[in-house]
Amino acid sequence: MKIRAYAKINLALDVVSEREDGYHELNMIMAPIGLHDLILIDPIENGIEITTNTYRVPTDERNIMYKVADALIKKFDIQSGVRIHCYKHIPSQAGMGGGSADGAAIFRAMNSLFHLRMSYQDMCEMGKEIGADIPFCVWNRIAVVGGIGENLHFIDRSRFNCHLLIVKPKKGVSTKKCFDDLDIETAVHPDIDLMKHAIEKNDYQGVVDCLGNTLEAPSIKMVQDIQSIKDDMMNFGFDGALMSGSGSSVFGMTQDPELIDKVLPYFKKKYSFAVKTQIYYPEKRKKGELAPFLFYFELNFARM
Repeated sequence: MKIRAYAKINLALDVVSEREDGYHELNMIMAPIGLHDLILIDPIENGIEITTNTYRVPTDERNIMYKVADALIKKFDIQSGVRIHCYKHIPSQAGMGGGSADGAAIFRAMNSLFHLRMSYQDMCEMGKEIGADIPFCVWNRIAVVGGIGENLHFIDRSRFNCHLLIVKPKKGVSTKKCFDDLDIETAVHPDIDLMKHAIEKNDYQGVVDCLGNTLEAPSIKMVQDIQSIKDDMMNFGFDGALMSGSGSSVFGMTQDPELIDKVLPYFKKKYSFAVKTQIYYPEKRKKGELAPFLFYFELNFARM
């Protein structure tokens, strides 16, 4: 079986407060994008075997895909193991939820592969104990996301879209250090409700005007290339540019796809990762049809 694991961006991210448990209360608007990892998963006699196309990803019990597979095998007493190979295209330490996307994909794949009959809500309940962004990545729908990532309120009337350029510098950001260095009192706090209304109205300029990320300032102090990428994008004529999550990736927004085609070689040469994409919308299915991210036949997978 093959399954796609879609990355996400934060159109707006507000760190509201620090909780007693040490986590931070967040209020965000998250959107899935077309950039994705491709995962192959098959049953084997026993055990959990993971391979990837990059040395940067652990393949033992530290891997989030391993944690999900192990939890499902134990919960449902599955009498076999799984072999997983992940073609990574989502960069790590990018603020795009690559690990959580992979974990959510394993939930969906094993649910289908072993006929576990789990609802999306069931997968979210299990997933939030493994990775904060897994519930969002299970659904892959634009949403207002609260708590530490487990509370989802979908923006159902939305068909907002634009052309995106995603760029990541070589250096990543430590999420823990980013939060440790954050001064909530003096930080930028974007208006999440205003962003939500702009998306509902398909108001492109309204979305651009509401872009904001509380974590951007402390991340820029650690990785100054984040600011350089933003400056480059705005100088080239993008309508808006913002760091996603805790970084270090930056997305630029435009309604002109030719602009991205024109500047993409510059960013690929200057930075470690650059890709053109758009917001991802799952296709509506008729009853009984397979989800669009599940594949039971051979596909040609091309880098974006």
